[in-house]
Amino acid sequence: MSDASSELRHRYLDLLAGCLCRDLFLEAEPGVDPTVRADGRDWPSSAETMIGRRRLASLVDCLTMVLDDDIPGDLIETGVWRGGATILMRGALAAWGDEGRSVWVADSFRGLPPPDGVTWPADEGVDLSGVEALAVPRSVVEANFARYDLLDDRVRFLEGWFADTLPTAPIGRLALLRLDGDLYQSTWEALEYLYPKLSVGGIVIVDDHGAFEPCRRAVADYRERYGITDEIVPVDWTGVWWRRSQ
Repeated sequence: MSDASSELRHRYLDLLAGCLCRDLFLEAEPGVDPTVRADGRDWPSSAETMIGRRRLASLVDCLTMVLDDDIPGDLIETGVWRGGATILMRGALAAWGDEGRSVWVADSFRGLPPPDGVTWPADEGVDLSGVEALAVPRSVVEANFARYDLLDDRVRFLEGWFADTLPTAPIGRLALLRLDGDLYQSTWEALEYLYPKLSVGGIVIVDDHGAFEPCRRAVADYRERYGITDEIVPVDWTGVWWRRSQ
């Protein structure tokens, strides 16, 4: 890959990220603090993602690592909201001219489930099921992909609760796994069913590690159970990632 090709790829992805989080158009949203938007601390009215420019930039870095190193497998996000991070993933495949991988879009498309404090005690009292802004229909996410001319048969939707869709998802291997499910249950189920499919050299990104204690605890418990010692790299106030070494 030439330096010129690499620069063009990253210019495209940087522009795409700026559009997805709308930080290129903040003048259309009076009163929005650019720092807050960059940190992903607000819920934008029209943007396709709320994760902010810093986590989007880190996602580009992670995509660059797995694609440049040709790590085998598809890309997936569990918990997609309006689809912004998965749109960026599909954009990266287009930028690399990668015609073999799919992007998996896993979500209920009706918000979060009520917490099951009996089976998952760590989720007791963390109830986001009534937050209507988190319930984004699949049709809206599909339209968002289409807005960027990135909706095709390489975008694969897994619609439903993770416990129902992830165990039987027809995914062979993964190069990148992005978790954005907030709760202990959602985080644990994504790791339980998908981490074994992550290739060595693949990357796990956890969006809610700093923001939600149940998510952080699920990550810690899973890593302890399976002896995962790969370094957790912080991105910003909430996001982290690590690269699978074995």
